Amino acid sequence: MAATPFMLTPSLNKAFPSSLSWRLSLSSTFGVAVTTRRRFTNTNSFIVVAAMNAKPTILVAEKLGESGLELLKSFANVDCSYNMSPEELCTKISLCDALIVRSGTKVTREVFQSSGGRLKVVGRAGVGIDNVDLSAATEHGCLVVNAPTANTIAAAEHGIALLTAMARNIAQANASIKAGKWERSKYVGVSLVGKTLVVMGFGKVGSEVARRAKGLGMHVIAYDPYAPADRARAIGVELVTFDEAISTADFISLHMPLTPATSKILNDAVFSKMKKGVRLVNVARGGIIDDEALLRALDSGIVAQAALDVFTEEPPPKDNTLVINEKVTATPHLGASTIEAQEGVAIEIAEAVVGALKGELAATAVNAPMVPAEVLSELAPFVVLAEKLGRLAVQLVAGGSGVQSVKVTYASARGPDDLDTRLLRAMITKGLIEPISSVFVNLVNADFTAKQRGLRITDERIVLDGSPDNPLEFIQVQIANVESKFAGSISESGEIKVEGRVKDGLPHLTKVGLFGVDVSIEGSLILCKQVDQPGIIGKVGSILGEANVNVNFMSVGRIAPRKQAVMTIGVDEEPDMEALKRIGEISAIEEFVFLKL
Repeated sequence: MAATPFMLTPSLNKAFPSSLSWRLSLSSTFGVAVTTRRRFTNTNSFIVVAAMNAKPTILVAEKLGESGLELLKSFANVDCSYNMSPEELCTKISLCDALIVRSGTKVTREVFQSSGGRLKVVGRAGVGIDNVDLSAATEHGCLVVNAPTANTIAAAEHGIALLTAMARNIAQANASIKAGKWERSKYVGVSLVGKTLVVMGFGKVGSEVARRAKGLGMHVIAYDPYAPADRARAIGVELVTFDEAISTADFISLHMPLTPATSKILNDAVFSKMKKGVRLVNVARGGIIDDEALLRALDSGIVAQAALDVFTEEPPPKDNTLVINEKVTATPHLGASTIEAQEGVAIEIAEAVVGALKGELAATAVNAPMVPAEVLSELAPFVVLAEKLGRLAVQLVAGGSGVQSVKVTYASARGPDDLDTRLLRAMITKGLIEPISSVFVNLVNADFTAKQRGLRITDERIVLDGSPDNPLEFIQVQIANVESKFAGSISESGEIKVEGRVKDGLPHLTKVGLFGVDVSIEGSLILCKQVDQPGIIGKVGSILGEANVNVNFMSVGRIAPRKQAVMTIGVDEEPDMEALKRIGEISAIEEFVFLKL
């Protein structure tokens, strides 16, 4: 009998030497699992993933399309057990190698603990993975995959259906006539031809909505500062700024992910800038709209109508004031609910799960790439630096043609064959994409995700003289062909440029544009470009102190004395708008920007 290949994946527990524990904890933060060739005798410290001759067992916890089930059954033993309680799931999971769920089953830390290390893959039949504990999955060496593409057309079609139904009062008129009424004059609608539709979020679904809306004779523009302008132009759509989008729209269709940056992005202040009588469609995520602000906008007439497929709480309470509002058309999260989409999702997730069980790397994996322990141990502080530089750089982008071209430079005394930068590249991609997306980026899906978003990342190596003991001297990230919120971050060649290095094991920002700085990259930063003169540090410090904002470090880099300088301030709390306004009013300060890292 042939030898059975196997892989040892360390669990994150106290059995490891203390010198390695801080490095291993990175897996929960970055979705990086660690492999090692060392042999340990403590079997509780490891999960053994063996390529066995016996068929694996796949537990399907929610209904899945027949095409997907057939694919699974051709490879594994399939157990379809629906409507299980959490206790029943925890009991059954120890007998399963893979688990497939939709949105209704919560895959908690207890599920992974109850699996006893046998569970290797969790497949989410859909896009969102809010119901899966990713940190626990990574800690237990379990890969999580999803099915992000199969329901794109269904979601776009539902968006258009809500758009037209809202414009012509279809739902309200239907309810009226079924109640025995005949109210033709009450339900006079509006035409779509010639009206301006703003698509907010120009990803896969948003671009498909735009195509269909143009076919209806609408003028379509889009807001997405990170979408490639050439992709928009290819279908006749112009990318505009946020303010231009909300002020010119007759109709708004939301297709952005729910992230900290987009949470309640449509609020009272934004509604006040819209044209009176605008109409709003949301088939993206509940929480993007401030519900109370939307009710006020409906009552005042700023928003004439809204069509909602998603809600902050699902299902919404029976007395939800938006659902019962006559100006609102509501559906119970039906965006992906077509026969074709359900079959497509079933096939996509079945292929991903089977591939993962075969040991193939799935492009739709959202966690746990396998990185050699020695590589992770050496590069751990640079992993942190790489993601922070990506996050910092993308927050400096103001718009323009969208983030399309990023150049990453690695300076090292090591030759290219002695320095594996794949993990660093993935973490830079993570930093660039995650702040403005719901996508989880890791070593497995980084290049795929960047390609899907039209983001081209090129690497450059600078070989330095010196000792190869230190893997890297510095990392530099440049974003080309974009406008910047902070002109001081622009290099001599016109790109946004940030540079950093590791000092005493901690990531430091060492250059912004042409200006040298030296600050730890942590918490939040304020960058100020100013005339180099006495008293500026004191003035800014006083303003922050009066606002009860604690300053943890401050650094000034300048071109020459009494010329221009960049002051970098690390703060523990986010300053309020009044404090930021007062900083901007200091005559010597030419510009400033607040960044969350």
